[in-house]
Amino acid sequence: MTWLSSSSIGRKVVMSVTGAALVLFLLFHATMNIFSITDAMFGVEYYNAICKFLGANWYALIATVGLAFLVVVHIVYAFIITVQNYRARGTERYAMSGRQKDVEWASKNMLALGIVVVLGIGLHLCNFWAKMQLIELQHMLGADVCHNALENATNGVLIIKNTFANPIYVVLYIVWLGGLWFHLTHGVWSALHTMGWNNNTWMPRVKCISNVVSTLVVVMFAAVVVFYFAASFCCTAECCAAHAHTCAEAVAPVVDTVQTVVEAVVDTVAVVAE
Repeated sequence: MTWLSSSSIGRKVVMSVTGAALVLFLLFHATMNIFSITDAMFGVEYYNAICKFLGANWYALIATVGLAFLVVVHIVYAFIITVQNYRARGTERYAMSGRQKDVEWASKNMLALGIVVVLGIGLHLCNFWAKMQLIELQHMLGADVCHNALENATNGVLIIKNTFANPIYVVLYIVWLGGLWFHLTHGVWSALHTMGWNNNTWMPRVKCISNVVSTLVVVMFAAVVVFYFAASFCCTAECCAAHAHTCAEAVAPVVDTVQTVVEAVVDTVAVVAE
């Protein structure tokens, strides 16, 4: 198994497998977040129930450690491959002038996009994980935790609402999601390409799948940001309830985009099946 670290192909396989696993997590996380909108609009507790289920329970903690491991491995191998490619080009990189043909912008800037994604993850951990699972974990370990912080640790809707009422965070998250989209569109395609889906028949399908998956993930995350920023203009809970349709209208274009993307996924699956 040393070839996974010693060979170029092995390192790319590790990048592909860890990347694919992280994309599946993003799909789950983005889908889960959509339920926060239903909680706010219809007064249900679906999202908060998921937050309680995925609190500081042993299975959630194991999943968190596993997820962190995947992220670290993905980042380390990304730097190794980048340095390897940089050294392999040698002085030829200085001879390049103008835009390289048939090379996507995201492909040439994956390291920079990866840094943006990592910074966004750090922001996300500070805004949510540190206020939710970490608070519960500290309480379980006997640390002195603020009573209000502990009560709100499973109130994900409240934390999301307070975070995206701040326009600075809204802008930062939108920038992050933009970088994430570019990173995913190339990353998903590259992972599938490495796994062998690289012939003339599959290449157009693989690129279509990567664009669809990336757009679906980013649009679902962005829908939550836009919805709660729009909802922040309602000053009270009663006001939010009375003007829920206003928030729905604000996020309607995003919802329509999600529906379009889902339809594209269905069409893509049908084409692949043929």
